[in-house]
Amino acid sequence: MVRSRRSSIPASARGRSRDRHGRGIRAAVTGPHLPSLRSRADLFDMTIASTAEYLKDVWPQELANVIFEVAAMPAELGSSPGVDRWRVFPSEHRVVLYRLPIERLSHLHRHDELHRRMMIETCVFRAVAELLGKDPWDLAPDRFRDH
Repeated sequence: MVRSRRSSIPASARGRSRDRHGRGIRAAVTGPHLPSLRSRADLFDMTIASTAEYLKDVWPQELANVIFEVAAMPAELGSSPGVDRWRVFPSEHRVVLYRLPIERLSHLHRHDELHRRMMIETCVFRAVAELLGKDPWDLAPDRFRDH
């Protein structure tokens, strides 16, 4: 017997308290006693924040009033032929990094957390270098020196 997919309960009422199979809202995967899992977006934001703090410590006067923002995608096309990974607004002292282009359009030779983090940090360094009119390698020369 074929069952109808129509329901007498309005869709707005169903979506609040149950999932589409009617089993109720799912609990967290980790349970109540463990910290929640971090998503890619959380890791991306954390990497941007830690890299920005590092650069602000190295260049305190130049980056004192700079605001770092994260957006999913650029709202409009920039002057470059591809998709912008960041945009710098010098007059507003603002750097906007775009999460999806950085994560999805970057060609990594190894897909692991370390290389993804290095790609994100590279984009932050390049955006700040563009803002300050410097070479990215000049922002933190001691950081990349072999020990």
